Amino acid sequence: MLTALGERVFLTTGRQGLAAFAESDRWFLVRCVDAPEPPLPERMQLLLSRGPYILDGELELMREHRIDVLVTKDSGGPQTEAKLAAARALSIPVVVVRRPAPPDVPVVATVDAALSWLGSALA
Repeated sequence: MLTALGERVFLTTGRQGLAAFAESDRWFLVRCVDAPEPPLPERMQLLLSRGPYILDGELELMREHRIDVLVTKDSGGPQTEAKLAAARALSIPVVVVRRPAPPDVPVVATVDAALSWLGSALA
């Protein structure tokens, strides 16, 4: 998919998903919180950084590195907004990697619900 979208990729999928890009001939700006382990893309620059990020900073980063495609994971929440807004402002295509399907386990939405479930499971 990247072949048709761009040459210089801003990759923000996290350190655990980098092996999928190890064989690519694209150049990557890889931003992770923690240092990744091989296999890694051959042509890359690593940026160890933790958000939150702001729009102006993301715009500057994408311009400085001449980014022409953004690859990010579907992590949700406001921490991803700035890079998505910057990509939109710069007309950069975005590839969103879906989250894996959750395991088949009980899911609750609140702490109270979790405590209630735990109480019934232990009874």
